[in-house]
Amino acid sequence: MTKDNQPDWQAIAEKFDLWLPYIKPVGDELLIALNAQPGDRILDVASGTGEPALTLARNMGNAIDIIGIDAAEGMIDVAQGKVKNDQLDYIRFLTMPVELMSFHEQQFDKVMCRFGVMLFDDPLAGVKEMYRVLKPNGSFSLAVWSTAESMLTMYWMYLALKDKLPESLHPPIKKVASLGEPGAVEALLKEGGFTDFHVEKKTFHYEFSSFNDYWETIEASDIMKMQFDALTEAQCLSVKNEMAMFATKYEKNDGFKVPHEYLLVTGKR
Repeated sequence: MTKDNQPDWQAIAEKFDLWLPYIKPVGDELLIALNAQPGDRILDVASGTGEPALTLARNMGNAIDIIGIDAAEGMIDVAQGKVKNDQLDYIRFLTMPVELMSFHEQQFDKVMCRFGVMLFDDPLAGVKEMYRVLKPNGSFSLAVWSTAESMLTMYWMYLALKDKLPESLHPPIKKVASLGEPGAVEALLKEGGFTDFHVEKKTFHYEFSSFNDYWETIEASDIMKMQFDALTEAQCLSVKNEMAMFATKYEKNDGFKVPHEYLLVTGKR
């Protein structure tokens, strides 16, 4: 069993890039908010397979120094492979849990994290570490998912699966949405040491050519492998059909477009 019913990030690392085009708008917003400047030393936390750190590196070249970290070695192997293939000698990725960062205090001008904080093993310890490694007046930008009901495709998946599986196998929507409730991320940041920050509710869209295109991505990425492996073939088909019913409202002639809400958090140390 994986922790908190999360996907096995180590096992799906090679397939995670299937999702990068769909969450790219969030990374783009993070980079705008981060406002990296020449000479900055930047830390990307929970980098996964390298984004949005790699986009920033390609945009700014060797004018900045970037380090990305992730607890899943498989994710880091994929990210570092991209560094090698593209000969990006001003960015590197390290396998390192945020709660146990080995960096000295006040090492970074800026820290960013896309959809990672709520999934940390210990979010408070992770935030405290992010505060510790930021320089005085250093800035940060974070994205966390909003409420469960505003993450439509994940919420639909939860509704379709909850009566077919024991609670121990339910999709991890409570963990994923744990910082989306009013005041939750603010309370965490304050306890972690931050006092100067702003939280803004934002929306982006999953955009696919059709619902079937979306479903093929779900299956190909193994993001729900743990849950699907516990179902019969008939139950899997039932889940797909229920999801398709939920999706009907959002499937138009020009494609399948579903809004998802997140919180963009920006601030300084």
